[in-house]
Amino acid sequence: MFDLTFTVDARDTTTPLTLAVDQMVIAGWTGRDAIARDKHIAELEAMGIARPASTPIYYRASARRLTQEDSIECCGTDSSGEVEFVLIGWQGRIFVGCGSDHTDRKVEAYNVTVSKQMCDKPIASTLWELEDVIGHWDRMILRSYATIKGERVLYQEGTLDAMLPVNDLIARGFESGKFPDGCAMFGGTFAAKGGIRPADRFEFELEDPVLKRTIKHGYDVVTLPARG
Repeated sequence: MFDLTFTVDARDTTTPLTLAVDQMVIAGWTGRDAIARDKHIAELEAMGIARPASTPIYYRASARRLTQEDSIECCGTDSSGEVEFVLIGWQGRIFVGCGSDHTDRKVEAYNVTVSKQMCDKPIASTLWELEDVIGHWDRMILRSYATIKGERVLYQEGTLDAMLPVNDLIARGFESGKFPDGCAMFGGTFAAKGGIRPADRFEFELEDPVLKRTIKHGYDVVTLPARG
């Protein structure tokens, strides 16, 4: 267990909050469109990436991989980020944040669970109360930008109506149907525009168009030599 300090943006006020995090869950295959999901699974199988054991699927990774720093270090050039909403449980309440499930794609080709452990997972330092946004959840927007060879491009964008409803995602992932305190769960992502590829810098955000606010963060990717 370790602590992360956030700022809770509650519409008309902001409050610092330090949360103890003792587990991280990364939900995959969370799309609502089963036809599109199965098509993508078939595409990945053709690339040698195994079919998931279930859809959705809930991977586990070390909670200490979470970071709020503005840079991460990765071995080699085979990793890339992906924007996701993040749920965090605390004293029976659920907060919503935004993070990047930065993943080693070379490792992912032979073991997805191991790939989730290979890289730090950047997370923004702002949170919202789930109860403040659940009424317009489907209208919220996930977006990311990648800086590749000096050019900043739109990398991902989509609204949350393309993903499983948050209550459904929680009910399927936890035996009690209740989101546990101390858990940080990444909720899924969208396809990359132009395909998955590494970047020198990755920026991500969750936009609430109803309450006119945005959670955002960015980080540089420092490449360490891979000596084999």
